Amino acid sequence: MKRDVRKKIHFPLLEETILELKAGDLVLAYGIVFTARDQAHREIVEFLKKKERLPFSLSGSTIFYCGPTFKEGKVTSCGPTTSSRMDSFVPFLVRKGLKGMIGKGRRSEKVISACRKYKSLYFAAPAGCAAVLSQCITDYELIGFEDLGPEAIYKFIIKDFPLIVVIDARGNYLYSQNEYV
Repeated sequence: MKRDVRKKIHFPLLEETILELKAGDLVLAYGIVFTARDQAHREIVEFLKKKERLPFSLSGSTIFYCGPTFKEGKVTSCGPTTSSRMDSFVPFLVRKGLKGMIGKGRRSEKVISACRKYKSLYFAAPAGCAAVLSQCITDYELIGFEDLGPEAIYKFIIKDFPLIVVIDARGNYLYSQNEYV
């Protein structure tokens, strides 16, 4: 079933929003997301296992899988990276409070199960238009792991950021629905 109406949602995600969204919903997102790719995920997991303090709270947060680029104090590119590279970290992170993930591509069954068990969501951002998506970033701040370069963690304030719910909190998976395959 095609959905043409975009819902407005705010990050950090509230439980009410998480439970309301369904796989296939189109949303415009506002609020705070944190960037993190492969290396940052490894660091986050290590910090948590050692009970060290993270540069942001995972509780209720959303991670955007991207390595942004900058010029003259502005984000110039922030496209999603392939999400499956983070699959091995997801069950641990959602158990620790992560509620949203933004990326592109398919996810494993263990990610779908973790989203269902811990009431988390996976969103797809449009790929191939990183420069356009950067216009949805109203502010940013480097908050952690600066030594990782483009994989450092940034706090983004987003506005009118277009997303599609791919995995909802009930474990419904958009890519397994025949009309989307």
